[in-house]
Amino acid sequence: MVHQKQRVWPGSPYPLGATWDGSGTNFALFSAHAERVDLCLFDNKGQREIACIPLPEYTNEIWHGYLPDVREGQLYGYRVYGPYEPKEGHRFNSHKLLLDPYAKRLRGALEWNDALFGYVVGHEKQDLSFDTRDSAPFMPKCEVIDPAFTWGLDRPPARPWHETIVYEAHVRGFTMRHPAVPEARRGTLGGFASHEVVGYLKELGITAVELQPVHAFLHDRHLIERGLQNYWGYNSIAFFALHPEYVGVDGVNEFKTLVQLLHKSDIEVILDVVYNHTAEGNHLGPTLSLRGIDNKSYYYLLDGDPRYYHDFTGTGNALELRHPYVLRMVTDSLRYWIEEMRVDGFRFDLATTLARVNGKFDEHASFLDSVAQDPLLSTVKLIAEPWDSGQDGYQLGRFPPGWAEWNDRYRDTLRQFWRGDGGKLPELASRLAGSSDIYGQRGRRPWTSVNFVTAHDGFTLHDLVSYNEKHNEANQEDNCDGMKHNYSWNCGAEGPTDDPEVLRQRERQKRNFLATLMLSQGVPMLLAGDEFGHTQQGNNNVYCQDNETSWLDWSKCSSEEQTLLAFVRSLIRLRREHIVFHRHRFFQGQAIPGTNTKDITWLRPDGEEMEQKDWDDGAARSLALLVSGEAGQYHLTERGEREPDDTFLLMLNASDGTVEYVLPELEDLWYRALVIDTALNPQEASEKIVKSPLNVEPYSLVLVRYGSDSK
Repeated sequence: MVHQKQRVWPGSPYPLGATWDGSGTNFALFSAHAERVDLCLFDNKGQREIACIPLPEYTNEIWHGYLPDVREGQLYGYRVYGPYEPKEGHRFNSHKLLLDPYAKRLRGALEWNDALFGYVVGHEKQDLSFDTRDSAPFMPKCEVIDPAFTWGLDRPPARPWHETIVYEAHVRGFTMRHPAVPEARRGTLGGFASHEVVGYLKELGITAVELQPVHAFLHDRHLIERGLQNYWGYNSIAFFALHPEYVGVDGVNEFKTLVQLLHKSDIEVILDVVYNHTAEGNHLGPTLSLRGIDNKSYYYLLDGDPRYYHDFTGTGNALELRHPYVLRMVTDSLRYWIEEMRVDGFRFDLATTLARVNGKFDEHASFLDSVAQDPLLSTVKLIAEPWDSGQDGYQLGRFPPGWAEWNDRYRDTLRQFWRGDGGKLPELASRLAGSSDIYGQRGRRPWTSVNFVTAHDGFTLHDLVSYNEKHNEANQEDNCDGMKHNYSWNCGAEGPTDDPEVLRQRERQKRNFLATLMLSQGVPMLLAGDEFGHTQQGNNNVYCQDNETSWLDWSKCSSEEQTLLAFVRSLIRLRREHIVFHRHRFFQGQAIPGTNTKDITWLRPDGEEMEQKDWDDGAARSLALLVSGEAGQYHLTERGEREPDDTFLLMLNASDGTVEYVLPELEDLWYRALVIDTALNPQEASEKIVKSPLNVEPYSLVLVRYGSDSK
């Protein structure tokens, strides 16, 4: 192999990664235990190694060098030398080309081959053996980029938390079947950035898009061998680089353009990020990046037996966030996505793992404290998935103030209530009111609860009301994967049916869930496609279904589905227009100062206030709440001015019989208009005057607005 000669200067240990300054490129890589680091340069196809240069300097555990002749677009990787002693936690193998943890772009796809492993696959000594094959032909390559981009007048929407409505979407799944996206751009960030897609989101009325992982990730070997792929992307291999399959001809700028267009439509961008583990897996996994750079520093190894890894997520490893340079890598990544890519927040996958100290959850873990004190990170939207699969992994309500959390108790309570389970009224009331029993301490607000009925992990809304059991056979795991406790109800038939009564009930149940979600205190999260009835045919774990099972079918936006879509748009508009549905503060259940009116009153069907015996009635399956629009000290504008609203009566009936509700008489509020009745077609419930008593049909929700005029 003939190598090109390259000029090499000492360079700087900071910033880490490959930094093009307009004249040349500085390379810097952290490794505390390496003995030598070689920078390998490749041709523009990534197939031929054209130079291999030992980084000349080692400063404060960082290897670095400056190459004045290397320009943007250069492909590269590293070979790192050191001991291969797995029992001591070291897994250096210079025969393996390694990805730069700070790489801003990857080119090419990983091709699974036994040469990717630091040991001889199939050897009787397993990972204690040593493999000498070159992995470079099978590896993607890192690329030096020029980050320049014209942002123009872009400004972050900076929408207050209590006004936020989150929309969880998948870049590929959202665009692969979208008729307005050019075929060449489908499945990419460029496709998502099309004006038709952004226009749809703006018209829907959501305020934030939460994108499933866009960091570079791998398709697991066992999936590829079964003809499947990693669809969701929770298998990161590079925390600064976009997933190569999502990047089109415009490179990194496609993502920046998407952010720019969404911001222009007053929509924030939240990234679903995976810092709890990497795609290198357990001790028998491949050597692709961190493992070969400095395994003992980057990974959380077992005390007393560092050959093995702590695994709190079921993926084989966990990052060692107690190490300052590993913590720095993660926080540098977050800052990069905020400062350079201009995102507005993050949802942290299996966030409990990030807060483990000596194996246990700790509110003052180094990662949480680092974020809390950071003047930039602490100001963006931070959402925790407050659990992992390790011991004591469920930590709902225990993340520090400033964090919002996915609230799975909200999900489960609503599902159980609307399928008709008894004994749910006390729990339901707490969830509707913002879950103050979980979050009402330390100055936290109702927005701490991110409410959802469905998410990427589980049934879609359509499937939630169409299947009693999961149907995951396509995943080739004998239907053993996915959540077993779905609290779903098929309304009388399993899966597709022509029974008109079953279909009517399913549509009513969809409206029940969607209306409850949008009328609850907290931050609602809507799963993309639920607004028009997307189905996954009963599969509640489509992590490996990169096909039409998961891709949104936009042809479903036909007459019936358009009715549901219009209903969702009207719900979102209703929520945004009325602050009583997204309050700054928790309800007190007491008279608003200066009035004789309670901020919230829980009512029985006879119009009287609920008593303890009513809450304890396990047979009761209906509940009403009267929410006052009196501003008092609870609804204030940014300038401290009172922001009064209408008063609303919400009635929920999950029984199989009609419930007659006596509507309370309110002083000076004589006008009562029907806003929502999920038993009716949405158009039939528009501001129709109602009288007391009012019948609430089986499995239905009714919302009545009180006012002194008809508006």
